[in-house]
Amino acid sequence: MGTDSRMRPLGPGDRGPAVADVHAALRSLGLLPAGTAGAEDEPLEQAVYDPATELAVRHFQQVRGLSVDGAVGEETYRALSEARWSLGDRLLHHDPERPIRGDDVTNLQDRLHELGYDAGPVDGVFGPETEVGLRAFQRDYGLTSDGTCGPATLRALRQLGRKVTGGRPQLLRQSASFLESGPHLIGRRIVVDPGHGGGDPGFTAGETTEADLVLDLASRIEGRLAAAGATVYLTRGRRQNPTAAERTAFANDARADLFLSLHMDAHGSEHARGVSSYYYGTGSGASSTVGEQFASLVRREVVVRTGLLDLGSHPKTWDLLRMSRMPAVRLDCGYLSHPVDRLLLLDARLRSTVASAVLAAVQRLFLPAEADPPTGTFVLPGRV
Repeated sequence: MGTDSRMRPLGPGDRGPAVADVHAALRSLGLLPAGTAGAEDEPLEQAVYDPATELAVRHFQQVRGLSVDGAVGEETYRALSEARWSLGDRLLHHDPERPIRGDDVTNLQDRLHELGYDAGPVDGVFGPETEVGLRAFQRDYGLTSDGTCGPATLRALRQLGRKVTGGRPQLLRQSASFLESGPHLIGRRIVVDPGHGGGDPGFTAGETTEADLVLDLASRIEGRLAAAGATVYLTRGRRQNPTAAERTAFANDARADLFLSLHMDAHGSEHARGVSSYYYGTGSGASSTVGEQFASLVRREVVVRTGLLDLGSHPKTWDLLRMSRMPAVRLDCGYLSHPVDRLLLLDARLRSTVASAVLAAVQRLFLPAEADPPTGTFVLPGRV
């Protein structure tokens, strides 16, 4: 599971310059101990993706909130590159053509938020919102307001103590804007993302493909949300296979209020089954408050209404969640590799129940606490 990638992943047995680059990144992070692969004088052509490398990659993926598979695909490779940078290693500025990404950008965004400046999501990408927040800080503290984080700006950031307490301001603003926007769904823009399709069928069992089932589920959700007054967009049809980046960009361009990506899982273990949800979060700080709330709501509604096993909600740094400008959630509705889950998911009545659960979760997200019904009880007025 995890986000899709068009790069052929590096894994055990691979060798060559790309593996040497992975070794260098892991070594710089202190994840490859002395005496294992990745020695500094290692010939590029002889670099081997051995068990020590796989173990180090798994550790890195776990800490970074990525899918833990021990392979270096596009997202893990990019995360390794970003993790090398510390604040002060380079000049930071907004480049619309090639946005600067890295842990140093994350640290800058965190610092600006602590000082009370809105720098946009803490996503490690120096975008226009980060530039606006940085310029505001520079202007207020008598620095050249050029939107570039250089030595003078770094000194000022390090000299100042935290000014905002009681929560992360950007996340508090996000939660407040949802509460202030009212309880209705009329006019809400919601993007529903069938996680597979086109040339990417997802997990296949006989004639059943994950792509067919998630597209059917997305269509059912679309109908229910539209009946409640929302404007709903699907990221793909039956024959399209846009990348994760293209689907996220589609949601951003649509100025969506919510983004929901639908998947059904699979695993080699015969015991793997149940429903899980994921939201953007590092597990140790930056996260989407509303995304976390929606992930919990939709997972609990599905579990209560279907009887599927509850596997919890989890923070992840997948680009599909991180790069969305709105609260984004991935919902894994069960395991097609498990005989019981598969029989349930093949039943159109259960998929209709899941769609009703999603509608209930979306509606509850916009309700004030005093009007929020218990999980599993909400029914859209006028529907049975």
